[in-house]
Amino acid sequence: MTMTKERIRIGILGASGYTGAELIRLLACHPQADIQVIAGERTAGQPLADVLPHLAMVDVPPLVKIEQVDYASLDAVFCALPHATTQAVVSAMPSSVKVFDISADFRLDNMDTYAEWYGGAHKAPALQNDAVYGLTEFYREQIKTKRIIACPGCYPTTSLLPLVPLLEAGAIDKDRIIIDAKSGVSGAGRAEKQANLFSEVSEAVHAYGVGRHRHMPEIEQELAKAAGQDITITFTPHLIPMNRGILATIYVKLADGQSVDSAYEVLARRYEQEEFVSVLPVGQTPATRHVRGSNYAMIGLAPDRVPGHMIIVAVTDNLVKGASGQAVQNFNVAFGFPEVTGLTQKPLFP
Repeated sequence: MTMTKERIRIGILGASGYTGAELIRLLACHPQADIQVIAGERTAGQPLADVLPHLAMVDVPPLVKIEQVDYASLDAVFCALPHATTQAVVSAMPSSVKVFDISADFRLDNMDTYAEWYGGAHKAPALQNDAVYGLTEFYREQIKTKRIIACPGCYPTTSLLPLVPLLEAGAIDKDRIIIDAKSGVSGAGRAEKQANLFSEVSEAVHAYGVGRHRHMPEIEQELAKAAGQDITITFTPHLIPMNRGILATIYVKLADGQSVDSAYEVLARRYEQEEFVSVLPVGQTPATRHVRGSNYAMIGLAPDRVPGHMIIVAVTDNLVKGASGQAVQNFNVAFGFPEVTGLTQKPLFP
């Protein structure tokens, strides 16, 4: 389904949320993107300047309700909707529309696993075969041909980028993977929630989803493909009082005959030609500020004091490489544009 039209007619659903806002910000600078429709249920009828004042200079029509969107007039739709709502929406679209979904609705291959973790049956099981997991660096060829691109979650993206190559190379023990991850508050979305109030979040760090977070099966699914067997991880997310960013500290046991240096070589070779993934020299670790506002991911490795063990630190911006930026990266792959188009903004500092 690869195309090379000069301008791709785009709709953005859920445009008033954080990931929707990032999609507009990025696509407004994309020379081949023509944003024709933006939709938001609670903000329908309002001009973009009233909903997202920082994007007031972007020339798009006012927001509409999702049911008002004429999908037949579009080439591509970006879905930045809540989990468990995208399936029904995509079912109503003509098959000619390429879908870039930022929710979890099409990420899991197994329908029973989806039902277990998302509290209800999959509403569009017939469409799942038309979907591909959109971790760009690993699924480029499928992204070119599949209709639905299920863009990964922010925690999975940050965790899978270092772990998948290491498992594929047999460099780490498959049974000893611990992921201790932290996210900025924007990862919880823009909806009003008591738990996200400044006075509830500021000057504190707390774990959530302890022992059972919805990103667990997504991470395990992709790690199992890399390892060739089922994988069970220990994963604990934490909320940090900052706006953006994911930092994953990952503890692994090196496989027999492997070292931190050999693991570094695996990752350095794998990402040598990748624009958006950087592997730092052994002993250096990245911070979320090093990728803020950008589509870049950084990975650092360090030896643990426990012999034969290694510590991995990986960072992304949860709203860009962890969501909307990766969606635009997949859009470029799907439509035959240079992969970096619209995504070359460098990290913000300070």
